[in-house]
Amino acid sequence: MPEAIPLQKTSRQNMTKLVLLRHGQSIWNRDKKFTGWSDVALSPKGEQEAEQAAYLLKRAGFTFDVCFTSVLQRATSTSRIVLAAMHLDIPVLQTWHLNERHYGALEGMGRWPAIKQFGIWPILGCQIKFDAAPPSLSKGDYRYPGNQSDYASIDRNELPTGESLQQTLVRLKPYWQDMIQPEIRQGKHVLIVSHRNTLRALMMLLDHLTPAQVMKLKLATGRPMVYELDQQCNASRHYYVDKLV
Repeated sequence: MPEAIPLQKTSRQNMTKLVLLRHGQSIWNRDKKFTGWSDVALSPKGEQEAEQAAYLLKRAGFTFDVCFTSVLQRATSTSRIVLAAMHLDIPVLQTWHLNERHYGALEGMGRWPAIKQFGIWPILGCQIKFDAAPPSLSKGDYRYPGNQSDYASIDRNELPTGESLQQTLVRLKPYWQDMIQPEIRQGKHVLIVSHRNTLRALMMLLDHLTPAQVMKLKLATGRPMVYELDQQCNASRHYYVDKLV
């Protein structure tokens, strides 16, 4: 995919810049494990990536009025490091709707142990097909969010036992429309710190991508992506912030 996708002609003066940031490398990114909703910490490299993201944003002249992030510590820690380094004391709104895609029974497993247990196609399929979900968890499994105190206030029927990217999009879209878009329409500068698949789903909405296109998207950890949006939240283009500095 190109780094900048022109969609329509709009005056740059009327544009609002939205920044998407995938959290810094986590310890399970480093160890090549399926992570999903498992709440693991940033690696030392991930902390450095968050600091570097703040440096790039400051150098490019960015500031923010509000930050949205998931409830998972690799995203909340990234948010905290970035905002502290930028000397910003702004509202940080955490929501499970911005959590990573839930990897079901694969969470905590490396790729080869997962293939040995479940076979290659259930593993490969959920990574290359938009509507393919990983092997599901039992609701009795400790990894099921309904068994975790952080999600005690949420209807168990809303909590996943495993998600396709399509299902991730379904739970993200209402939050984007009802909570984040109104802030952008008010002219606020918004930072979203989230996860690879959640941000890919959001980019699908912003750029009107097909399922085949979204599955090809790549997002580096700790590298801020800038979207230029009009007042109706239509995107004119996007680019990595380090292209500006």
